[in-house]
Amino acid sequence: MFFYGKDTLTVGKTLQLVEGKLQGVLCEEVVQKIEESHQFVKNIVAQHETVYGINTGFGPLCDTPISEEQTKTLQYNLLISHSVGVGNPILPEIAKTMLICKVHALAQGYSGISLHTLRRILWHIENDIIPVVPEKGSVGASGDLAPLAHLFLPLIGLGYVYWNAQKVPTAHALAHFELAPIELGPKEGLALINGTQFILAHAVRGVARLHHCLEMADLIGAFSLEALMGSVKPFDARLHQIRPFRGSMLVAQRLRRLIDGSEVLASHTDCGRVQDPYSLRCMPQVHGASRNAWLHLKELTEIELNAVTDNPVVLGDHDTISGGNFHGQPLALPLDYATLAAAEVGNISDRRCYLMLEGRFGLPKLLLKETGLNSGFMIPQYTTAALVSENKSLCFPASADSIPTSLGQEDHVSMGSISGRKLNQVIDNLEYILAIELLYASQALEFRRPLQSSAVMEKLLGEIRKHVPFATEDKIFSDDIATLHQLLQTDILPNLVSETCNLNEHYDDFRIY
Repeated sequence: MFFYGKDTLTVGKTLQLVEGKLQGVLCEEVVQKIEESHQFVKNIVAQHETVYGINTGFGPLCDTPISEEQTKTLQYNLLISHSVGVGNPILPEIAKTMLICKVHALAQGYSGISLHTLRRILWHIENDIIPVVPEKGSVGASGDLAPLAHLFLPLIGLGYVYWNAQKVPTAHALAHFELAPIELGPKEGLALINGTQFILAHAVRGVARLHHCLEMADLIGAFSLEALMGSVKPFDARLHQIRPFRGSMLVAQRLRRLIDGSEVLASHTDCGRVQDPYSLRCMPQVHGASRNAWLHLKELTEIELNAVTDNPVVLGDHDTISGGNFHGQPLALPLDYATLAAAEVGNISDRRCYLMLEGRFGLPKLLLKETGLNSGFMIPQYTTAALVSENKSLCFPASADSIPTSLGQEDHVSMGSISGRKLNQVIDNLEYILAIELLYASQALEFRRPLQSSAVMEKLLGEIRKHVPFATEDKIFSDDIATLHQLLQTDILPNLVSETCNLNEHYDDFRIY
């Protein structure tokens, strides 16, 4: 059980809440803070104290007074006027993550939200009735105004929701459950749409997906190393202790343990090869640098998961501050950094694919014994090249841009929502690049028979062969790529490894759970 507004939210716990493996609730202590904060807002309205967003207009209209009678209409109008998102809907699990992140922020008692409103949001989470949110329209400055407005249209009976895997009008779903739209009180609309939850939900998803890709990249890189008869010496712990980047030391450890006991490795111990190409030799430095970037994003994401990012903040009775906690810059920068980190993992993976096609180090050219009539594995690397190039074009940092909005009141914006979406686009491509490298490396390793790799690598190869057979002639490789792509999105291969050895010993900070 997780206590919103009280417990510390992590990426792992957020994912468990989204998947229904952890139950989120409001404890009595938090309920009291919520009700107290809501009363503070009611006091401001009753005593006609001028406070931004409670009894004034918004943005450039911040100096326009709003009467007590009009405050509820103000909040309603705020949601409908800011619902200007365009493009495809975000995934339901991302929208659900947004709801969870918003509840945790509001439950801390600094937002003036009513308990009734908060419980309605919880109802959406608990019943998997998830709002439909367009992917585009946020500049990540007053938070994610447009996406959050769409996220909370269902509270007032408008917009659309996913219910039983179908997109339906909110009014239809509410009628089925005999629920009426709620009436927002003073500041509630503003508390709902000010915040970074769109950026944050994409960061959570990116942290989880990039972590999985990094884990898989090491496993697949070890396959390529064995297939190309690469040396284990560049992974010596002593080498990395004198340049002690945590990510590099972890990757070196993982590679050492993956190929420990390999007959393939032992067979070329005294060969005349002096150095391997960088894509083999420098895996700890390249994969490790991306792991360092990932760790930075995870740490900042978990700060934001437990932050209050709406505006104004209600600190006490007649004690409010209108500030900038909604600004997305603290996440926009590390999201752009992580995008580059994800792209680089794909970049070096493509280079290993190319190495395996060249006919070097005892491998047949194009990874088939008989070519000419057969093109062999020539063309899948075209796909990795295309995906790598596309990723490079996506690496321009969205946070480097800023376009003034709100008649100049919001004159510097983060564009962090674009950073979050781009990270996940790059990861989409990275997953396919890694699937193609695994296709190549598992094919190439078979040419080292009768030599065996390590016990753990042979176990992994056995699992791969259940899904994709060794190729002896041309075939529709897109089918194999799709199969391996699906396999790599599961925990099957990492779980097989964990049954044999602990690759991440002493590096708990690089975990999610």
